[in-house]
Amino acid sequence: MTQRLVLIAAVVAALGVAIGAFGAHGLRAHFDANPTLEPTFETASQYHLIHALGLFIAAWVTSRWPGRWATWGAWLLLVGIVFFSGSLYVLSVFNVRVMGAVAPIGGTALILGWLCLGMAAWRGEARG
Repeated sequence: MTQRLVLIAAVVAALGVAIGAFGAHGLRAHFDANPTLEPTFETASQYHLIHALGLFIAAWVTSRWPGRWATWGAWLLLVGIVFFSGSLYVLSVFNVRVMGAVAPIGGTALILGWLCLGMAAWRGEARG
């Protein structure tokens, strides 16, 4: 699980950098024409990258305190990134307003993911 999670985290982080760079450079004309949408994209990118690092933390937690809490925490972070940042990317690039209603689902998954990782530490015993 840990090795796979590190790989997933690396891919998610690389995508975060690529999407952020695309937003800063490739979407400049779009955001110049729609300046109210740019902060939404920046929020999506910020949370994407922060929680990509969170996936690396989750990989460490799964190696230190393996079990269902750590596993759930890792998957919830991943789902949260997809739903929270993904919905905000779609909202800011395509102006699909309904995606604003999806973001709280992702935010809830992110919160629950961090809480599950905390539970893994609280309930688990350190490995050798």
